[in-house]
Amino acid sequence: MNSREFKTKLYEELSRVTKALSNPHRLEILDLLAQSPFPVAYIAEQIHLPVANTSQHLQVLKTSGLVRTERKGKYMYYGLAGEHVFDTWITLRKLGFSLNGEINTLLEDYREKRSKLNTINREELLIKLDRQEIYLIDVRPEEEYRKGHIDQAISFPQRELKDHLDKLPKEREIVAYCRGPLCLMADEAVALLNERGYSAVRLNDGFADWIANDMPVNQPEITN
Repeated sequence: MNSREFKTKLYEELSRVTKALSNPHRLEILDLLAQSPFPVAYIAEQIHLPVANTSQHLQVLKTSGLVRTERKGKYMYYGLAGEHVFDTWITLRKLGFSLNGEINTLLEDYREKRSKLNTINREELLIKLDRQEIYLIDVRPEEEYRKGHIDQAISFPQRELKDHLDKLPKEREIVAYCRGPLCLMADEAVALLNERGYSAVRLNDGFADWIANDMPVNQPEITN
C-alpha cells in the first residue's frame, strides 16, 4: 500500500464515525444515552421506533465506536463509549445551531406557539436554588431521574404532570428541565404550568450538560 492509498484508508475509517452521525434517529439515541445506559426496549420506546429498527441503529453506533454495551442480568445495556462521545455530540450540536439557522427558527417557532416560553441558564438556576427562590422539577421519565438528577430536583414526569399539579407550589417560580435543548418535554411542561396559572420557565440545557459542567447532582444508582 503506497502513501496515497494509506491516507485514503485513514479517511475512510474516519468517515465511519461521521456516517454514523448522519442520521437523526442515531443523534437522538446519543442524546438519550448521554443521560445513562439503557436497554434497547427503553431506547426504542423513547425515540418512537420499533425495537428491530432501534437495534440496527445501535449496531451502527457500536460498530463506529460511539456506543458500547454491558450486560446487566438478562438485558444488554447500551451507553456512550466515553466522555469524548458526549463532547463530540455537544460540539456537533453547537455547530448545527451556529451554522444552520433553520434549527433556531424551528425552536423559536415552536416556543412562539406556546406563548414565548422563557428560559433560565445554569448560573441563574444555581443562584436561585441557593436562595430557595424556585422549585426545580425534572420532567424526564422517572427511570432517568432515578439514575441521576440535578441536586434538589423533584421528579414530575411530563407525561404524568397534569395529574399532579396540586403537589406544586403556586407561590414559587417553577423551573423544569429534561435531557437538553433539543428535548421538548420541559417545553411541554412549562406550557402546561403557565396555562394553569403557575409561573414556570425551562432550564436552557439539560441533565447531561449539567454533569459535563461539574454542577451538583444526585446519582443514587451510581453512588450506592
